[in-house]
Amino acid sequence: MATPDDSAWWRNAVIYQIYPRSFADRDGDGIGDLPGIIDRLPYLRDLGVDAVWLSPFYVSPQADAGYDVADYRDIDPLFGSLPDADALVARAHELGIRVIVDLVPNHTSDEHPWFRAALAAPAGSPERERYMFRDGQGADGSTPPNDWESVFGGPAWTRVAEPDGTPGQWYLHLFDPKQPDLNWELPQVREEFESILRFWLDRGIDGFRVDVAHGLIKEAGLPDWSAHQTMLGSADAEQSDRPRRRAPMWDQDGVHEIYESWRRVLGSYNTTGDSRADRIMCAEAWVTPAERAARYVRPTEFHQAFNFDFLETPWRAESLREVIASSYAANDSVGAPTTWVLSNHDVVRHASRLGLPAGERRPNGIGVGDPQPDAVLGLRRARAATALMLALPGGAYLYQGEELGLPDHTLMPDDARQDPTWERSQHTERGRDGCRVPMPWRSDAPSYGFGPGEHTWLPQPESYAALAVDRQDGVTGSTLELYRSMLRLRRELRLGEGSLEVEDHGSDVVSLINDAPTGQVHVLANLGAEPVAIREGAQVLLASGPLADGAVPTDTTVWYR
Repeated sequence: MATPDDSAWWRNAVIYQIYPRSFADRDGDGIGDLPGIIDRLPYLRDLGVDAVWLSPFYVSPQADAGYDVADYRDIDPLFGSLPDADALVARAHELGIRVIVDLVPNHTSDEHPWFRAALAAPAGSPERERYMFRDGQGADGSTPPNDWESVFGGPAWTRVAEPDGTPGQWYLHLFDPKQPDLNWELPQVREEFESILRFWLDRGIDGFRVDVAHGLIKEAGLPDWSAHQTMLGSADAEQSDRPRRRAPMWDQDGVHEIYESWRRVLGSYNTTGDSRADRIMCAEAWVTPAERAARYVRPTEFHQAFNFDFLETPWRAESLREVIASSYAANDSVGAPTTWVLSNHDVVRHASRLGLPAGERRPNGIGVGDPQPDAVLGLRRARAATALMLALPGGAYLYQGEELGLPDHTLMPDDARQDPTWERSQHTERGRDGCRVPMPWRSDAPSYGFGPGEHTWLPQPESYAALAVDRQDGVTGSTLELYRSMLRLRRELRLGEGSLEVEDHGSDVVSLINDAPTGQVHVLANLGAEPVAIREGAQVLLASGPLADGAVPTDTTVWYR
């Protein structure tokens, strides 16, 4: 894994995702805000993370919880103000924490000034060229331009009324109708987003997580694609009417030219050549196979890309060994670190996901009437999975609350759901609300300490009381203290900078050696039914759960020398 810039901070950083709506609420409106985040930054310093990534806080009508941006250069009053953002960056830097912000380039809000101008302008106008407007099919244009589906369910096209009131063109939205896709073939769109990058870099931001990074360019001609639409849509799909090929809306080769340009912009902000001053980009690119995903982290493009193959891998030793090996093979081929992740704001939390039967399709939300996870099993496996992940060389992302062992709210009343997926799928997919529930800070306070009031924008489950920060802080064996220990040891041992060897410890075990700069560390995750003995006299550095007479029990990971 060694490269000339192997010491660059981002190659082995642990970055903590903050979902601003649900982290901390200072003003008491039931929705998290930037001042609330500032109040909790010392907690993140003590946890031991290197940086935070904030999901969108821009001006937005909140049709998709802020991923529908109306103004990329200002803060939505729901979260605070630009001075609050500046104060957050300054305070984080004082505490030694870098700040990464979300950037949403695939689409804007339908309330963005550009889209409003497009609706007021005629077909073929420069205003409409900024988006993906097309004429409909049929004599009267009443049929959508193609058969694409939205990721959130339903058709990916909406017809507009022309300025004179007559039915007119259709616009593409791979997500909600309030999220029209931009036309990235247009130079003006590219220039605008480079300007947005500079706006935030000038304010001291350390980097960007790029939303739907694999979706900006669409295949020429927008050919039909009748497959069910998902974010993991770049994989070759088997269809009865079409040979195996990439979906025409995902992972088109033209996206790479855009990111090469962005990398040059970021590079211009590091005039010293000191890798500690690097400004970075991380790609949300749901792309398979790993070799194709690795194209996004070539030296001229992104610094990092989430390893979603790892997140999607079932809890089986063989599967984990395979994905770890294939991930390193692909990323090593382009000199990039592998960036590990197990949970985020778009998927069922791994403390719940791993409590479901291994190998079943990952559900898009869990609710009343659905098969429920085994909470005890899920937490035990989640702790083991994270201990395995944080022992691997490369970078890692944590999602807020996973350090508390938070599960999804799997019994949330359906009438409380706000994810557009729930309505657009005709109530067949519950969506992502379960993983977005506000954080519990104090077990005996209103809203479990999330804010000064009882109300929260999504309801919190009663189980969060026992998992609140105050119930785990300083408690030996708690999930919070396990995370603090893992992050401290990972930094002290420099595990993120190591190289990896595989040990043979049986078919139901993932056994690795991290050859770190401070010396070798053995990592063993037991997924089998029986305890596994480790070398006699071994020094156990950390275990995700209690050992059994020195042996590693089922669903437990241990670090030792």
